[in-house]
Amino acid sequence: MSHPDDKRGLAVPSSRLARATRLGGLTTSLVGRMAAGAARELASGRRPDARALLLTPDNARRLTAELARMRGAAMKMGQLLSMESSDLLPPELAQILGQLRQDAHVMPPKQLKSVLTEAYGDGFQRLFQRFDPRPIAAASIGQVHRAVARDGRDLALKIQYPGIRRAIDADVANLGTLLRLSGLIPRGIDLAPLLDEARRQLHEEADYLREAEQLRHFAGLIGADPDLRLPRPHDDLSTETVLAMDFMPGHALESLDETPQAQRDAMVTRLFALFLRELFDWRHVQTDPNFANYRVTPDGAALILLDFGAARTFAPEGVERFHRLMQASVAGDEAMIRASLLEIGFVRVDTPPDQIATILRMVARLRPALTAPDGVDFGDTRLLEDLRREGQRLGMEQGYAEVPPMDALYLQRKVAGLVLLATRLRARVPVAALLAPYMEAPARQSA
Repeated sequence: MSHPDDKRGLAVPSSRLARATRLGGLTTSLVGRMAAGAARELASGRRPDARALLLTPDNARRLTAELARMRGAAMKMGQLLSMESSDLLPPELAQILGQLRQDAHVMPPKQLKSVLTEAYGDGFQRLFQRFDPRPIAAASIGQVHRAVARDGRDLALKIQYPGIRRAIDADVANLGTLLRLSGLIPRGIDLAPLLDEARRQLHEEADYLREAEQLRHFAGLIGADPDLRLPRPHDDLSTETVLAMDFMPGHALESLDETPQAQRDAMVTRLFALFLRELFDWRHVQTDPNFANYRVTPDGAALILLDFGAARTFAPEGVERFHRLMQASVAGDEAMIRASLLEIGFVRVDTPPDQIATILRMVARLRPALTAPDGVDFGDTRLLEDLRREGQRLGMEQGYAEVPPMDALYLQRKVAGLVLLATRLRARVPVAALLAPYMEAPARQSA
């Protein structure tokens, strides 16, 4: 979630008709501009490039602005596109879409009051000693306000934008149409399973009662770990569209950028260690790596974990496949790596040999980082730059279009987010030491 300082209130289109009209208008406008541009190119004797015609700076700004205004599924998918498809998109578009991770508008006061009245009934003000109408954070599905309950509890209220849950299915379908017509997604990629999963995930993230249960579940898993803190949900003030939690003061994890190296290393190492516990011990992973989901206590001693709407349980057999790939990668066993990639679904028996060779080369490039006795210095970005170039070659030149199972995509997303965060903080992480306890058979605790 972004901090909404200096952002003006902008009402969320709440009816399905209004949202469909806006997205349909955006699609028509962008495609119309592409057609006009293509006509000009043909008149000049040049062959039109559909991607270049679509991804002009003006079109990219229009796309970003409209997704930010829509919020909900529209903005969420724009965020995912910018985070997970950066190797496939031109840098100009990736940069502009990346603004969606910060540029969330807030509800104007009248709409906010209407949402709270629907959730709590008339006279909802009596439930609170104080309610700050200025949100402290805003994102794709809701915004967060600080409040003090009538009995003195200091709370953070996560308040969902109106109409978001009802519009998810239509939003995803309309965005799928936009993506197919626009050429934003490389040819050959089957969008259907991605859109289905986006729809499922968004319905889960928009169910705040489910998120409250996930908070309790993770609190039980983490236990009394002094390095990790979670807010408690408050059921008496929570509904399907308002999640009441402890207010936990803290500051953004990125604010550690100029703190001593040891503190940055410790915080990022905790997140990597937590991920390994989630996957191999609990088989239950918070799969959203958004930086805003991690904060630091005011004394700098502990991490605050937020936003469990994207928590996901992984089947034992799936975890075992990922474990075998990790073992093979650390050992540098190419035959076992090939078998694991096939088993998980990153490649198929008919995947072209040049694509398999590129993937194997990328895995081989990772091995020194997985085995380095002194850990990985994420301030040195040469490895990531090499992998990015290989990834662009794989997708843009070699036409890789496999869509692995969603579990694999979720884990890929989580690992990529942790690596981005480690790089942002220039952290040094003892990756080999963290992996060592998991190099034998993975634990089989029940999630």
